[in-house]
This record gives sequence, C-alpha cells and structure tokens, in this order.
Amino acid sequence: MAFVLELHTTSTQPYIKNYIISIIREYKIKAIVTLKNAKIVCAFASEHENLQACLDAIAQRLPASCFLTGSQHYRVEGEPDTLPSYTLEYPLGLGLCPSCQKEMFDPSSRRYYYPFTSCGHCGGGYGLFNKFPYERANTSFRFFQPCEECESESKNVGIREQHQINSCHKCGVPVRLMNKNNERYANDAGSFRTMFEVAAKAIMDNKRVLVKTTMGYRVFYKTQFMNNDSILMMINAAKITEYLSLINQEFNALLSIERPILHVALKNETLIQEIGKTTDVKYPDDGFTILLAKELQSLGQDYIAYEDADRTTPADILMEHDLEVTPQSDLRLFINKDIQFIASGERISFPSRLFPLTDTLSIAHDLIGVQHEGMMLFDKMEHFESTKVSKVVVLEGHDEENWHSNQTLMHQDEASFMSVIAEHGLFGKSCVGTYFDEEASFLYYDGKKIIKIVPQRDFNAADILEKMATLREGSDRLVANLKEKMPSVYKKLQMLQERGSVDLFEATAIILGLEDESMRGVTKEALKFVGKGGIQIDTHVKDNRFDHTAFLSSIVSYQLGGVESVMMSYSIFESLGDYFSDLIKEMQGKTKAEHIILCGTHFANQSLFSRMQRNLKLTPPLMNINYPIGKENAVVGGIYL
Repeated sequence: MAFVLELHTTSTQPYIKNYIISIIREYKIKAIVTLKNAKIVCAFASEHENLQACLDAIAQRLPASCFLTGSQHYRVEGEPDTLPSYTLEYPLGLGLCPSCQKEMFDPSSRRYYYPFTSCGHCGGGYGLFNKFPYERANTSFRFFQPCEECESESKNVGIREQHQINSCHKCGVPVRLMNKNNERYANDAGSFRTMFEVAAKAIMDNKRVLVKTTMGYRVFYKTQFMNNDSILMMINAAKITEYLSLINQEFNALLSIERPILHVALKNETLIQEIGKTTDVKYPDDGFTILLAKELQSLGQDYIAYEDADRTTPADILMEHDLEVTPQSDLRLFINKDIQFIASGERISFPSRLFPLTDTLSIAHDLIGVQHEGMMLFDKMEHFESTKVSKVVVLEGHDEENWHSNQTLMHQDEASFMSVIAEHGLFGKSCVGTYFDEEASFLYYDGKKIIKIVPQRDFNAADILEKMATLREGSDRLVANLKEKMPSVYKKLQMLQERGSVDLFEATAIILGLEDESMRGVTKEALKFVGKGGIQIDTHVKDNRFDHTAFLSSIVSYQLGGVESVMMSYSIFESLGDYFSDLIKEMQGKTKAEHIILCGTHFANQSLFSRMQRNLKLTPPLMNINYPIGKENAVVGGIYL
C-alpha cells in the first residue's frame, strides 16, 4: 500500500510540487508526485523508515501558498519504485521560503544577511533571468562563478538542487550604499548587516532610500510621505491584525510565498488619520526587502511605505549592485469570503504553460505566447530568440512592426474573454459575458468565434458640458447650477474638453471632488461606505450603447443635491453591477448560452463584484484561474482566437 498526501490547489505552477519533491529526495523516499486537475498528489512508499520524518519536514518547511485550498491523506494499492524528480523550466518572482529566511538570519550560515539568498523554489529569480533555456549562463549571475559549496548544493539533493543562481558570501555579489557624500560596499556578513542598519536608520530619520532589489527598484520611506502610488508594507507579522481589518483568507495570503498586494481596510486610528480608511498592503518578499524590514523592526517600526521605482527616482540614499534586473508588475489579489482571483500583475502568472497546443504566436503588452515542448509557453518577449509559426496575432495598438506574413490584429476585450474560455476548457461551448476596463463591452461565444453584442464605446470628453446641457429638457439648468455651485468642478470639466484621451472615471472622480482623479480613486472612496444600500445612478443605454452623458449627469445631479461622495461612489458600482447583470441575463436568455464570463480588471472591485455575485448567484460567472482578469490575460486568449 502507498501512503498518499493530497494537496488541493488552484495554481498550475509547479513550485509547491517541486518543493515537496526536493524534501522527498532529501529523505531518499521512493514516491510519485503529480500536479493535475487542481491537485498535488504525493504517493509515498509507505514502509520507508523515514516517511514520518519526511512528512514532518514537509509540514514544517513547505511555504504557505495563497493557492492551496485544502489537503487530505489516504492509502491506495501499489508501491512507488523510484525517487521522484523534477526539472526547473523557469524561475518565478516569489517570496522567500521558511528555510531560506532561517538561513539568512543564522549567524553561522554563509548566507547570513546575504540579500540574494534563495533556493530553486523561492525568491526573486525571475528578475535575474535573461532568456530561455533557464541555466546560469542565461541569467545575470553568468559572470559569477559559484564556490565549491554552492556548486555542490546545486548538484546534490535538496531545495537548491538545479538552482541556477545559487550563491553565498564566498561567491556572491557585492552591494554598495551611496549618498551625496560617501559610498560604502558590502561583501560579507558584517558589512551587509551594517549596510541594512544604516539604511533603516536613514528611513527613521525621514530619508528616502532607493533599493535595487531582486524584484526591481523600490523606494522606501515613512508612511507620512505616502502618495497615490504608495504601498503600505507591514513588517511585523505579529501586529498585522492590530493595524489591518482582515478576514482569514487575506491574512494568510499576505504572508504566503506569493506575497501579493491586497487592498484592505485599516482599523488603527493613527494610520487612518495618516493615510485613509483603506490602502494597498504587502508583506516583505525578497532578501533586500526582508533584511531592511528586519532592521526597521528592531528600531521599533511595525510598518513602512514603498513604491516601485527606477534608477532615476529621487532619493537620499541608494543601495544597488551590478546585476541586471528585469522587474515584473506585482501580483494583486482580490479576496472576499467566497472567492479569490488575480486582479492584475505579471508575477506568478508568467512564465507559465497552457494546453492545448496551437501553431499561433500571440503578442500583447510585451508578453508573447508560443508553442514549446508540446504546450503553449507565455512570458516576456525578450526571453525568446526566434520561432517558426504559421500565424501571428498582435494586440491592436501594440506595435506597428510586421512580425509575420500571416499577421492579424486582436482586440483586448475579445482576447481577455477567450483566455477565460481557454483556462476552463470551454471550446465548443456557448458563453456570454462582459469585459470591463474603463469601458464595458458585452460578448458572445458561439463555440467557434467571439461576437461583440454590445461593443465598447470610448468616452469622449469633447463638448461634455454641452452634451449634458442638451441631454433632455431642463438639463441646461443642471449645468448652470454646476457652474454656480461647484465652479472648480465645472472648470475642470471645461479643461477635460480640451484634452484628447480621457477616461470616463477620471471625469467621474472630478465630479465627486476626489483627490485621486481615476478609477482607483472612485474605488477607494466606495470602500469607505458602511451602509446597506445605495442610490440608483443612471446606467441607461442609448443606441445600444452605454450613455456616458446620462451617467455623468446623474452623478452631478446627486452631488448638487448634497449626497456624499462615499455614498455616490458605492452607488456607482452597485448600479453598474445591476446594469451588467441585467444585460448579461438578457443576452443569456436570447442566446441560450451555457456559461457566463467576467473579465477586465475593474471587476476586482468589492462593491461591484459583490453586486454581480448576488445578481448572478443562480449562474455563477467564470473568471480566469491562473491568469489576471485584467489586460495581461490577452496574450493567453490571443493564441486561441
């Protein structure tokens, strides 16, 4: 009989499976480990003397993952007869596993305070990856020869087996810390610790510290200097729930190996007064960020602010090294008590593989999808050299270059819609749904092709005040009252008319008087609402399209009536949820579609999505599983259009 440990996961990425295999190989236990049908199944030779020790090691050392949803164990007939093995096809941008973090803080380790610490299944290896195939010669570490110990680790069983960027103080990368007056280098345990101590003290002295991490440049500073692009980084795990109002799923995700960014509510009054009621939050991920956070915590700091940056970002102190780093956009996760999905970002989703195979290459947002070893492989374009395909599909507006003699254009909404069909294997099935990113379009898949039933109509700010004044009888008085009672808003809308491309939610945020004049600003304002229901915003359709003028006029009317921006923002998404749901149900009734699909980054909105969940509870909508619901999924859908 074989002993079986079964882990349930929503991810098809192999890092958790490979981590388990590494531990099994350490204990030399014959086993079979597979990742299939949302399950990691580990079948062990049940009579092995080290089986219990191996299972204990897995329980203690396996990183927590926000994609693991449960586990069970049982026995089956048969006995595995070989050691399991794996191949590291590509690196990902992950946080550090418990074993690597423990080693980084062990004074006896040759990686004590070494910021490039990682193993084959964790860390920011993706940022140091240059091209396929994944081997040391194709990484930023190609100029650094591993020492004898690191070379041995890479060849022997354990979590660093096949680790292409393995290094330590003996063979690793020096880091320099610079300001206007001096420069210091770190290349051993003592100098590295001193460097992070100096950087932490500078932040405590209200300085900005720019760090070239393995995830890219980040600038760190105190929360009192936060802006709309800032992210709150919690650095004291024991006190997270003192500052943040979290459900269990959010707390677990925050500390998971994936280290996502979450948008959460605050409950600490000091923080609320300083940065507002909700914010984007993250927990330290790579070695540089973890070490800096450790020193800040030792100075009594529980949280810090940071934002993604580049080499030119203004700062008082710069910490950097000579390795080339290719950053990815961060994983942003949407979580409520019923569902979890990836809102946006490249990390964790790319590189990745998907079946079925096609002879088409897709290009979108600097990502490509191409056939590779029997499946489709998706990653940044720069990591590939050349390939032969029969067709190329390019996202509209992506590039004017002619890549292939048989080249066609794809639209973002259609490609995103098809990515959901591909992930759920719905080829040949009928589907209806919505893509929503600034503007909404409604689509139907008849099992062969996608048809736009209600196409997007881009918002045009030209003559918006005149359009509002002539919308219906008496509308001229609405605009006159806006000019008299809200002159600053009227003036901003006048200025919008002179600009070219303007988003609908920029105009919406202006009318609401928000500082952050964007969809993000309206979303954050909506999250402040604690009531039970909103008011009805005009979401009527004109000429089979969403009527922007009626929508904005409705908001102006309520604003003039004294309705608070918090209530208005919530009501906007509640009303949009009703509008989308009603139209989808009507489409489904007419087409007899079997499935409903939602995609587009604006569905990662608690107010809107909760309304959609309620309205569509009898036919729950399908969304992307391993890929973001936002623009990044276009490269996946493009393959199958």
